[in-house]
Amino acid sequence: MNIDKNYPLVSLISINYNQSGVTLEFLESLSKLTYPNYEVIVIDNASPNDTPDIIKTKYPNTILIKSETNLGFAGGNNIGIINSKGKYLLFINNDTEVEPDFLEPLVDAFESDSTLGMVSPKIIFHHSKSERLMQYAGGSEINYTKGTGHFYGYGEIDKGQYNTTYTNLIHGAAVMVPRELMKTVGVWPDVYFLYYEEIDWSEHFKKSGYKLKYISESTIYHKESISIGKATPLRVFYMNRNRQLFIRRNASGFNTITALLYFYIASVPKSTFYFLFKKKFDLLSALWRGIVWNIIHIRGLKQNPLLIEKDDDIKIVNSTYKYTKL
Repeated sequence: MNIDKNYPLVSLISINYNQSGVTLEFLESLSKLTYPNYEVIVIDNASPNDTPDIIKTKYPNTILIKSETNLGFAGGNNIGIINSKGKYLLFINNDTEVEPDFLEPLVDAFESDSTLGMVSPKIIFHHSKSERLMQYAGGSEINYTKGTGHFYGYGEIDKGQYNTTYTNLIHGAAVMVPRELMKTVGVWPDVYFLYYEEIDWSEHFKKSGYKLKYISESTIYHKESISIGKATPLRVFYMNRNRQLFIRRNASGFNTITALLYFYIASVPKSTFYFLFKKKFDLLSALWRGIVWNIIHIRGLKQNPLLIEKDDDIKIVNSTYKYTKL
C-alpha cells in the first residue's frame, strides 16, 4: 500500500482466474502509478490450473485473497469490497495495463462532482497501443428491446474526438465507485456470475439518482479476450441467460413485453438456426440451457445483497463467500 493522507485512498480490485502471468503484467503496470495513496487487492477465483501464490511472492504489498470457489466476476469483486479500505474502489480487469497517471483524473472527477456514482476511463485495445484503437469512449442508453447498448468510439482511432462527458454506459473492464454509495445502491449483483453485471449495477446507480461519466483524460489498455474466448459455450450460455435476467430485473411494463418478444421471436430462432447450420451443437446446447435457466428461475432474483457497515467491519448480507486472505 502507498500512503499519502492528502489524497483519498483508492482500492484497486482485480480478479485472477488461471492467468497469474497476465496478472503479474498488470501489477507491474500498477507499480509505476503516480497517484500516492492506493492499495491493490487481487482475488483469485479458485483457479484450478494456476499457482496464484506467485502474485504475493513477486508483489508482496498486494493483498491476495484466495476464494474457495469460483464466485464469478461479481462475487469475486464483492470479496474485494469486504476487504478494502478505500474511499474510492476501482474494479479493473487483470488483463489491462494502465498509464501511470490514470488514477488522478478518476479521483478528481468524484472530488469535484457529488452527483457522480460511477466513472470509467478511456479504453484502448492493448494490441494497438501505437495506433490507439479505441474500445470504449462512453456509451449509449440500454435498448431494452434488445437488451444491449453500444460503446462510443469502438474501433476508431483515438484522435481526441471524445471529450470528458456524462455517459449512460460504463465499462466493466475498469469502473470506479465511491465506497459510501454502495451502502444505499448495493454491491455487485452476483446472480449474473459473468456478463451483464456491470450494466445491471450501473442501472441501479442511475435509478438511485447518480450520474455516470466517461473520463477521457484517463487511459488504460485492454488485452481483450485473454480470459474468455469469443463464441465459447460459456460465453453463449451466460450472455443469453443474463440478457433475459437483466430484462427481468430492470425493465418494466411495455419494455419487458417488447424485450422478451424480441428475444424469443427474433433472437433465439436466428441463433438456433445459425448454430444448427454451422453444426455448432455445443453452442446450441449452451443457448438453450440459458433459456431453460430463466424458465426454472422464473421468480425472485430481483434484489441485490446490501452492503452494511458496523464499526470498522464491512459485511454483505446473506453472503456465503469463503476465502483466505494473504
